Amino acid sequence: MTGTPPRWSDGNAVVVDLGFGDAGKGVTVDLLCARRRFGAVVRANGGAQAAHNVVAPDGRHHTFAQFGAGTLAPGGPVPTHLSRLVVVDPFALAAEARHLAELGVPDPFSLVTVDRRALVSTPWHQEANRVRERARGAGRHGSCGMGVGEAMAYALARPEDAPTAGDCDRPERLRRKLRRLADHLDAVRREAARSGGAPREAGPVPDVEECVSAYLAFARRVRLVDEEYLPGLLARSPVVFEGAQGVLLDEWHGFHPYTTWSTTTTANPLALLAEAGRPGDARRIGVVRTFTTRHGAGPLVAEDPALGERLVERHNGTHPWQGPFRVGHLDLVAHRYALAATGGVDSLVVTHADAPARAGGRLRWCTAYTGPDGAPLEIAPGDAPAPDHPALREPGGRRGGPADATRAAERLARQERLTRALESADPVLSAAPAAPEALAEALGLPLEAVFSGPTRADALVPSGV
Repeated sequence: MTGTPPRWSDGNAVVVDLGFGDAGKGVTVDLLCARRRFGAVVRANGGAQAAHNVVAPDGRHHTFAQFGAGTLAPGGPVPTHLSRLVVVDPFALAAEARHLAELGVPDPFSLVTVDRRALVSTPWHQEANRVRERARGAGRHGSCGMGVGEAMAYALARPEDAPTAGDCDRPERLRRKLRRLADHLDAVRREAARSGGAPREAGPVPDVEECVSAYLAFARRVRLVDEEYLPGLLARSPVVFEGAQGVLLDEWHGFHPYTTWSTTTTANPLALLAEAGRPGDARRIGVVRTFTTRHGAGPLVAEDPALGERLVERHNGTHPWQGPFRVGHLDLVAHRYALAATGGVDSLVVTHADAPARAGGRLRWCTAYTGPDGAPLEIAPGDAPAPDHPALREPGGRRGGPADATRAAERLARQERLTRALESADPVLSAAPAAPEALAEALGLPLEAVFSGPTRADALVPSGV
């Protein structure tokens, strides 16, 4: 199932979603790895809650979560590196590896390197996450229910107790941390019961020894590496940084509280490059659809349920934790906000170029917002702290003392005010030009590629790269 590898890429690439996720980062990475050779696909944010659907031209389909989306490249699988800024879920990784093996990828685990400093998301984190989400009732945040945010929050509050990938080959240390996590889950359940939000049915109680055995097996199957690995990799070959989720869900720039516990801009890849002595050494590629979507709760100003009836998604639907997959008109206001939040990109990939025709002429562009009084509503991102590892921060997220904690609270309060404004905003809609080039022009970007279908064979690459 492999062919001749393409020629090496001229440099590193960073792929970022300029929406709420689901724009097509996976197919973009798959295309890049089919056209040029890269030493690895590097994951630099998020965790197992990512869901990047890739359909190969031969019909094979895989939803990439932790493995890089270059694994099905026609020249052979591109290795995956899970950086220190990723939250690793060994159980989910094993399930993903099994499916890739069924698709004909030999020994998928051998493709994976994991930074020892990466946090590990466990069944205790997952269940605590779900307890909290159930307790919110109708006010759910739209969590994926995978425990990634819970792992981040736990590491902030108790950094010395947070499991890392490096603990997975140290059974006594790992066992001690998992037992403390079990106590943490008990405390979360008791608090939910006191607040009246206790679930009717609690999830299963994880077994410490079973998890220790599974994590030891994980450590044997993948290659655990130290902080010297990624700089060495970057010195040897170009890589693709595959972003997870979208800029509009960013922990600092998203519309709080309907956000992720992750930096979803290009900040994390650029920070890793700078640490390796290669600041800014990457081409930044933004990805958008021809219409705007959101999975779960939160503002979607240009939402139009009638569009969802016409633009049916084969690989996206109602999720038991996130909720429904929602569809709206192309929201240029939101995508321009995302561009500003991430500091710009160098080129644009447009996916779902066939959607205007499938929508039967209903698709519009949202070019502005108005408030309840009819006055224009303009939005702009604020600042954000530099990326770092949550387990290296002081408890409560403080990096330099109470002033930093206060500033973080102020940032989130600002974003929550923005959320409230967007929830009552109305879209200003106009006719949508059919050509993808018009979308790139509206965002002021050169066009990298256009997808009119789900596979790399459906891509037009006017840039020629």
